[in-house]
Amino acid sequence: VQLVESGGGLVQAGGSLRLSCAASGSTFSINDMAWYRQAPGKQRELVALITSVGGSTNYEDSVKGRFTISRDNAKNTMYLQMNNLKPEDTAVYYCNAAWGDYGLGSGLGYWGQGTQVTVSS
Repeated sequence: VQLVESGGGLVQAGGSLRLSCAASGSTFSINDMAWYRQAPGKQRELVALITSVGGSTNYEDSVKGRFTISRDNAKNTMYLQMNNLKPEDTAVYYCNAAWGDYGLGSGLGYWGQGTQVTVSS
């Protein structure tokens, strides 16, 4: 499985971006999916996740009410709509997919290459 992110860029504070994560290959093996981010000098953190069954979602506290995660299984694509962006949202955003025995965040799960999001004040 290959995961390819797109949609990152430079935006002013208060602006919006929509990230996409397109999956290809053996996509039938994908379970839950998530977006992670990593800012310079910080550890990678979970931003939002969406389950494969039922589409339940969960968000990191600082993005609740501003970010929305969704997935279109027919298109094998996951999205992250980011509104009211803040400078502290600046990071590289990674798409992650669980499969088999490897849950979200596992180094043996599927990961994209990352897309840079920069929010200027």
